[in-house]
Amino acid sequence: MSEFDALLFDVDGTLAETEEVHRQSFNAAFAAAGLDWEWSPKLYRKLLAVTGGKERIRYYLDSFRTDFPRPDDLQDFIAGLHKAKTDIYTSTVAAGEVPLRPGVRRLLQEARAAGRRLAIATTTTPDNVTALLEHSLDRHAPGWFEVIGAGSVVPSKKPAPDIYEYVLDALGAAPERCLAFEDTENGVRSALGAGVPTLVTVSAYSRGQDFSGATLVLDHLGEPDMPFTVLAGDAHGARYVDVRLLDRLSLRDEPEAADG
Repeated sequence: MSEFDALLFDVDGTLAETEEVHRQSFNAAFAAAGLDWEWSPKLYRKLLAVTGGKERIRYYLDSFRTDFPRPDDLQDFIAGLHKAKTDIYTSTVAAGEVPLRPGVRRLLQEARAAGRRLAIATTTTPDNVTALLEHSLDRHAPGWFEVIGAGSVVPSKKPAPDIYEYVLDALGAAPERCLAFEDTENGVRSALGAGVPTLVTVSAYSRGQDFSGATLVLDHLGEPDMPFTVLAGDAHGARYVDVRLLDRLSLRDEPEAADG
């Protein structure tokens, strides 16, 4: 049976429902800086159209707070806010308060046992990735991934394909022989832009987005006692994502269009 050479995982929203923790961490950093900014869940959903924390703050200023007097060192000001937010976020994760999504731990363990190559392709900062892997998965988990593409290692963040192209180059892998795991429209566009077939598990902040082109769209990866719900695509009768299902998906020549 054919199989994917490597499995490439997004982090926020894919491995864990982290976006709400990010939102709260942003607000805590703003309050600590004496700012009256408050990102509600409704506003944050709009801000998530922009990937990257610093980029998101700048977008907020340009689109929602044009009244805010810009400091002369705006870039440094934003970088300082983002660093404070990252410190708050990683402390929260280190306290063990961010559980993995259903099926994530099981699938990673099965894939490792089957000798499948693993990699990370995300726009979040490396510190955020390390904190989540070590404290929500396993303290040795960063070493499970052959390549961790994160943060600003590429010029353009998702939906640009740069981060996937970076990871593919580091792996020396053909895009069509890999499978990406994503939770957002921007993530799907990024992976498909690099030629990587994509499996989507929608997250709390990404429901209703356009996942056209994804091979399979699910509510989560599932567990033997917690089956997933298929939102688009063909799961071949499976109830949860395992290596056997991934091998069946790898046999497909072209991904079906899928909306979620």
